[in-house]
Amino acid sequence: MEPILFYGVPSGCSFGSIVALEWLSQPYRLCRIEMPRQVKSDLYKRLNPVGETPTLLTSDRRAISESMAIFQHLAPRGVASQLSFAPGSAGFDRLNQVLAFLNTGFFNAFSPLWYVYEGNHSAPAKEALRAFGADKVAKAHADLEAMLGQDEWLLGSRRTFADAYFAGLARWTAYHDVIDRQDYPRVQALFERLEQDPGVRFAHAIERGENMGTSYGFRGHVSLEEAEALLPAGG
Repeated sequence: MEPILFYGVPSGCSFGSIVALEWLSQPYRLCRIEMPRQVKSDLYKRLNPVGETPTLLTSDRRAISESMAIFQHLAPRGVASQLSFAPGSAGFDRLNQVLAFLNTGFFNAFSPLWYVYEGNHSAPAKEALRAFGADKVAKAHADLEAMLGQDEWLLGSRRTFADAYFAGLARWTAYHDVIDRQDYPRVQALFERLEQDPGVRFAHAIERGENMGTSYGFRGHVSLEEAEALLPAGG
């Protein structure tokens, strides 16, 4: 069977995994998970007990959750198309380093802002959390700006899975509106370059539920119930 990616809407970090699958141009399917209702359901928790997206159901029916784990699973499949590097190489180590920064530094910087968005807090608490989050987001952007240097992409002259992951996280900057990305011209240029990429445009259309247009790998959506039937007994 084709791998199935379970992606969360709206604005889930699973966006980057959709982009990565598009760039790979290998057959895959998608399963749309509404947050927070469906992602916390008993049915979905058979796949991901933590109740988060993304989750990838592999062709041999193993469920892999967490973006980092999914990208590392896809990495060997992306070597031939130069989206990744051979395991054990310096390039592979660098890719994992940048993915880890995006996961622990960039992603985590938005945590106070998501906490404000999702919780019921007093006005002073919201103000304090937003200020704290703004500082963290500003630092994450400054670190990424320095990391980019003069390169067009996160790992040099060509796009990799690190750029796919960033494509999803980068949307949160405007979503929370605590800094101006224009203050970080290299990060802004990377964001604009990605927004013009066909795979990124495809992922945006997928999230909006629109006509997806041309795809080299997408084989359609499946329902959560259809996907559950593919799990091994007791899975």
